[in-house]
Amino acid sequence: MKKNYELTIKAAFAGYVVQAIVNNFLPLLFVQMQNEFDIPLSQITLLITINFFIQLLIDLGSTPVIDRIGYRISMILSNAFVIAGLALLTILPGKMANPFTGVLTAVCIYAIGGGLQEVLVSPIVEGCPTKNKETTMSLLHSAYCWGHVAVVLISTLFFKLAGIDNWRILSALWCIIPLADLILFTFVPIIEPGDLSEPTGEEEFQGAKDPLKEKDRTGLSDLIRRKIFWVMMLMMLCAGASEQAVSQWASAFAEKGIGVSKQTGDLLGPMLFAICMGTSRTIYGIKGHRIDLRKFMNFSVILCVISYLVIIIVRDPILSLLGCAFTGMAVGIFWPGTFSMAAAGIKNGGTLMFALLALAGDLGCSGGPAFSGIIMSLCNGNMRAGIGAAIVFPILMGLGLRISKMTGSSDDGSAKA
Repeated sequence: MKKNYELTIKAAFAGYVVQAIVNNFLPLLFVQMQNEFDIPLSQITLLITINFFIQLLIDLGSTPVIDRIGYRISMILSNAFVIAGLALLTILPGKMANPFTGVLTAVCIYAIGGGLQEVLVSPIVEGCPTKNKETTMSLLHSAYCWGHVAVVLISTLFFKLAGIDNWRILSALWCIIPLADLILFTFVPIIEPGDLSEPTGEEEFQGAKDPLKEKDRTGLSDLIRRKIFWVMMLMMLCAGASEQAVSQWASAFAEKGIGVSKQTGDLLGPMLFAICMGTSRTIYGIKGHRIDLRKFMNFSVILCVISYLVIIIVRDPILSLLGCAFTGMAVGIFWPGTFSMAAAGIKNGGTLMFALLALAGDLGCSGGPAFSGIIMSLCNGNMRAGIGAAIVFPILMGLGLRISKMTGSSDDGSAKA
């Protein structure tokens, strides 16, 4: 009997919404955490770093466990960790002697779930029979952005109507999404690792990985000898850092850096950032086969640098927030575009290559906001200086694009994707 995988794909899309909650809900509360619990800026920075560092560790070490227990149980566990973390966020800060320890404990727990989601969602969708797999995968990545939009919009409306002091209620309500996703993954059809019994193409199984042929994949020793691999690693690190250095600090920057109200700041800062990033990724997902990827990415680098300069230099609050927003438009292509260039430029890189690239991206997601936070602390809390210092990352991204073109390794097929 032929199985219907449409619900599986929808459940996977919901998984990226869950990850958007994990990464973007707490940053909306940074100022509240400072005011309510007297948590200093240096410790707020640590919350961002720990969240992404744990997700990085999950990327690095979870594959053997997932292969052993399967995708279904792993997805159920990932959602359970997120539910537990969000629930504990409402309880632990007020119950522990040190509120920061309570917040950090909750972050560590839901970060495990977020890391598992990142590892699991893409291969689950890759295994589903779809007519246009590349488009489906690109749109999948845009789901994170639209989830980010939903997190900011719904949270902002809640804070406006119920008050920021009732943030614990909202944290509990956000558990509904991972709970629904957990229930879906108890019964939707899934092609498990190494399962060759189901088709992955339109009519028959054509794209399956034959375990016996995995030996033909490029090994670690070969990868690390290739200059283009290290260029791609640098670009992935810069992709994550360029994105999160603005995304994670946009709400706090709006409130304390330029003095607008929280509602205005969240709507014109992180939410508009997410809309712009989601739009960029959706356009690439739908029209990618017609777009010159290298030109698109070079244009995005220029736009990103200009957007950072607006944040640093322009003192008008609205223009500063628009600078944050257009950073989202600029960085949207960095992550999926680098993946496409790596796939074209490093033949037979296989799962190992993409796992390492994801690690580099997550390192950037952790390091970018942390770098900005350190600069802020050194500059007596100057948020313009902290976020502005991260301009180094899009500049390095542009340098990586130039070096990759000079090598000629990624020209076959990466010019258009």
